[in-house]
Amino acid sequence: MPDKHEQAEQMRDDVPSTIARSDDKAVRTYKKTLESAEESYGDGERAHRTAFASLKHTHEKVGDHWEPKEHKGPSDPQAEQGTPASTQGRRDTAQGVDANASKGHLDDVARRVGIDGPENLSKDDEVRAIEKANARATARARRR
Repeated sequence: MPDKHEQAEQMRDDVPSTIARSDDKAVRTYKKTLESAEESYGDGERAHRTAFASLKHTHEKVGDHWEPKEHKGPSDPQAEQGTPASTQGRRDTAQGVDANASKGHLDDVARRVGIDGPENLSKDDEVRAIEKANARATARARRR
C-alpha cells in the first residue's frame, strides 16, 4: 500500500487545480470525501460541494492554493449550518477564506495575497478583498 504522500500524488490529477497545488492532506481530504459523496449522491454538483465543505473545515484558500487552518471548523456562516440546513437556507460563502478567523490572522493572509493596509479594512471588507485576490491568483495560475 502506498504511503500518504504517494497516495496524494496519485490523486492530484483528479482534483481541482487549486487543490492539486496544495499540501497532501488537502488533496486526500478532498478526494476521499468526493469519493464517499459520489457513492451517496452520484457524480455531480452535490458531491463536489460536499468535498469542498469538508476541505474548508481543515484548510483555507490563500492565493492559488489551500493551506491548513490554525483551528479546524466551519469557515463561514454557510458552512456553520451543516446539512440539511445548508441545502435549504443558502447563505453567501467566503469562497474558501476563513471568515471565522481572527482579524489578526486575516490581516496576515491579506498581506500575503498582496493587499496593502488590511488593518484599515473592516473584517467583512477584508474577507471580500482576500476572496478577490485569491480569484486573481487562481486565474493567473491557470493561465500558466
